[in-house]
Amino acid sequence: MSNNGGDCCGGSVRLIFPCSGASNTGEMCDRAARLLTKEGAGKMSCLAGIGGGIEGMINAAKEAEKVLVLDGCQLECAKQSMERAGVNKFLHVQITDLGLVKGQSPVNDENIGLVANKGKALLSA
Repeated sequence: MSNNGGDCCGGSVRLIFPCSGASNTGEMCDRAARLLTKEGAGKMSCLAGIGGGIEGMINAAKEAEKVLVLDGCQLECAKQSMERAGVNKFLHVQITDLGLVKGQSPVNDENIGLVANKGKALLSA
């Protein structure tokens, strides 16, 4: 489900950029993005490409109808990566605001669903 940035062109495109960090909360963001993609709410895209300055991916994010950024903790690496790349129009969820605790909350279907449902609500609003 990767996106090289060359096959997206705005319009009705909804892109999801998750933190995929090493913690439990990073894994939950990643798995929620995959679930949202599977359910058709949007298309997971590669945050590393944004951070790496891949022009096509940055342009795709700027041109997308909606962009959802999922962060796993208060460091907000995903949000900062988008802003540094000049992508300033996006929806943002920091999953610790949903009551999930970095290093403690289990990576399970219930918690992944909590994150996915929040993202789905934002994308459909």
